[in-house]
Order: sequence, then structure tokens, then C-alpha cells
Amino acid sequence: MKNLMTLFAACTLGALALGAQNAGMWQSQFPVEKETLGTAGENPYFNLTPGLRLEYRNGGEVLVTSVLNETKTIDGVETRVVEDRETKNGKLVELTRDYFAIDKATGDVYYFGEDVDVYKDGKVVSHEGAWLSGVKGAKFGLIMPGKPKAGQRYYNEQAPGVGMDRATIIAVNEVVSTPAGKFEKCVHLHETSATEKTLSDHKWFAPGVGKVKDGKMVLVKLER
Repeated sequence: MKNLMTLFAACTLGALALGAQNAGMWQSQFPVEKETLGTAGENPYFNLTPGLRLEYRNGGEVLVTSVLNETKTIDGVETRVVEDRETKNGKLVELTRDYFAIDKATGDVYYFGEDVDVYKDGKVVSHEGAWLSGVKGAKFGLIMPGKPKAGQRYYNEQAPGVGMDRATIIAVNEVVSTPAGKFEKCVHLHETSATEKTLSDHKWFAPGVGKVKDGKMVLVKLER
């Protein structure tokens, strides 16, 4: 009996240790049915309604995010196209088309990749950072849970050799003030990378709006 109790205690401690280890890891597997993913659905913190336009500024840097009335099928899933247009001192430096799909059952929004054009002096000089789920070993990641909770950790993108970005939810009830207004009950994310050790971005998302602050870039204009 003593030996059995010792074995039971050891197994219990081992399970607790494994659970603690898993609790500190980022979720990389998302067991969702692709049939439930698409462009129909709602997430309070990640708005994919066509026509939404968000403008961010930091000095001479301007980022305009537009939800387009376009879709693209990637890895067997219909995704919504979101365009990011980044300029610096009035000159276009990067144009990105991001692809997102939402789980209509849970509201979870997944990231299926991006097409990237990097500009210099008005000309495209590279497509650095581009990837698509299902191509060259890449697979989609979670960009925003339908019901975010502090402490959640998950991969945003899983593209070997391109990007392995991941997010930790710091808080879900913060207040952020920008030139576009004061936003309450914001989700605060900390983004890092499994491969780029210097990446450390803090982002805030407001209910009914989406991203309102990204590092020093703050929301200055919202159009629906």
C-alpha cells in the first residue's frame, strides 16, 4: 500500500508539473472544423465588416487599415481581405493584404496569411513577410479569441522561415485614450516571436472598434 501511495503521489506531481509546463506554452493547434470558418460571424474586438476604415498615426508614420468587400479562398477556407497601407512622410513604404476567417460558432478570428509589397522610391522592392496557410508548411493561427481571457497564449502565425508570431493576453479591461476617443474594456495583447527575439509589441483592442493602439501608433480616425 505504501508503494502504491508513493507511486500515486509521484504520478500526481508529474501531472501537475506537466500541466504547469503546458500552461506556460503558446497554443499552436486549433482543432476547428473548416466548415465553420468563413466571413460570416462576429467578434467584438476584431471587426471584419466591409467598409470599416481605421487610421493610425505616430509622427510622420501613417497606417490605414481597410476591411475590403473582397474575399479569397486560402487552405480551403473563404477569408476576408483586410488592406494595410503604411506611409512615412507621405511616401508609401508597405502595402499588405491580410486574410482572416471567423468561426461563426465561437467568434474566434483566425489569421490565414498575407501578401506583402514593400516599397522604396515608389517601386516594389520585396515581398518580405508574405505567407499563406497551407503553403510551404505554414498553417493558420489565432488572431483574436471570441471571448478573450487574461493569461491566454497562442500563435498568430505559423510560417516556418517567415514568421512565428505569438500573443499573450495581458488584460481584458483596460482604458485607452487616443485622438479618436476614449475606449474602455480594452483587450491588451503582448506580441512576441518564437524566432525573432527582439520582437515585443503591445496592442490594445476596443469592443465594437478593433485595434485602437499599436505601440506608439494610435487611432486618430474611424470610418464605417
